[in-house]
Amino acid sequence: MESQPVRASTRLDSYVDRYAARTAGMTASEIRALFAVASRPEVVSLAGGMPNISGLPLDVVGGVISELVATQGPVAMQYGSGQGVPELREQICEVMRLEGIEAHPDDVVVTVGSQQAVDLVTRIFCDPGDVVICEAPSYVGALGVFKAYQCGVVHAEMDADGLVPEALQQAITATKAAGKTIKFLYTIPNFHNPAGVTLSAARRHEVLEICRREDILVLEDNPYGLLGFSHEPMRALRADEAEGVIYLGSFSKTFAPGFRVGWALAPHAVREKLVLAQESATLCPPQFSQMAVSAYLSGHDWQGQIKQFREMYRERRDAMVEALDDLMPASCRWNVPDGGFYVWLTLPPGIDAKAMLPRAVTARVAYVPGTAFFADGFGSSSMRLSFCYPTPERIREGVRRLAGVLEAEMELRATFGAGAPASGLEARSGYDAPSSDLT
Repeated sequence: MESQPVRASTRLDSYVDRYAARTAGMTASEIRALFAVASRPEVVSLAGGMPNISGLPLDVVGGVISELVATQGPVAMQYGSGQGVPELREQICEVMRLEGIEAHPDDVVVTVGSQQAVDLVTRIFCDPGDVVICEAPSYVGALGVFKAYQCGVVHAEMDADGLVPEALQQAITATKAAGKTIKFLYTIPNFHNPAGVTLSAARRHEVLEICRREDILVLEDNPYGLLGFSHEPMRALRADEAEGVIYLGSFSKTFAPGFRVGWALAPHAVREKLVLAQESATLCPPQFSQMAVSAYLSGHDWQGQIKQFREMYRERRDAMVEALDDLMPASCRWNVPDGGFYVWLTLPPGIDAKAMLPRAVTARVAYVPGTAFFADGFGSSSMRLSFCYPTPERIREGVRRLAGVLEAEMELRATFGAGAPASGLEARSGYDAPSSDLT
């Protein structure tokens, strides 16, 4: 028998057994695995959720930053408070008032994007083995945080009106019956990432009532709430429940993600722990970014800018939905989002979005398979399509390419069934299909 070659050991091998157990949950997401491919200019990326800042007045932003450096440079470039710049916290309260929230700046904690806020909340509440209830599907970045802190995730069903209250109750009841501790419900009520749906007004009251009755904290993540296409912002969950909801917001979608400024609004006692966790993680959020955002809010028509963003994203949403209507096989289904960045598309029976991805990349179009947004392996028949970044013309071309790949996939399945050949497309595309540990 021919002996197998022995892999040479490296200096890194000696560290593997020293890692903390929680590092087993730190794996790359399918979205990050796509970045190298999706960023190629020949590929139409319907994958990433990058805000389109082409409409941002960069001359105004540049002027704001220049004046900030000239007048407050020594302060802006110094360490700051672990809770955040007081003036910005006051302005954040003005932003949240658009969604019915009345809050005091003392209860706002500025974070490095809302992603860090998810991390801090999970850090202060969750022990290994605790459970977080999430919508099905849910935001991949939050699922990664929960996994890294060794939390269990229990999904609750959504439909066109958002989280289904009966499904939430069933998930709570089943989890408690199994003897597990539920620490909070994580929800994205507006223009959901990735599903694109919005929690109806009636259901908001039902969800809050269930969580009050079951004594479960709500973590309301709302980066898209001001980006609706046809109506004023919906009333936040936090507007009707001050003590049982931690609200997360971000300037990444309504201003620019490069500043990495988000926030958490929390009950007073929780606020104290968040500040301590923030100081432990970063000492303080970046003072310069905060003061730049604050100066922009003070000196620019930021609400008018958000209106321009809404119009731009609505045009792109319309381009995607029209292209799907025109080009996709009749057996596909998708929602028409009323805001935000995403369309959730369900494929014909028997088609696996993850298995099809290498063929799509070969055809120079990228998307995110639905499995990225589930903690339990589901979602293989769905995909997230992002319309926020490409131009309407590129969106239509991307959908055309995707439709061609899907039609070819359906023909393969009709001919070969589940054993349809991969045809070496992974190698030809230069893309390594993500393995199951990349979710």
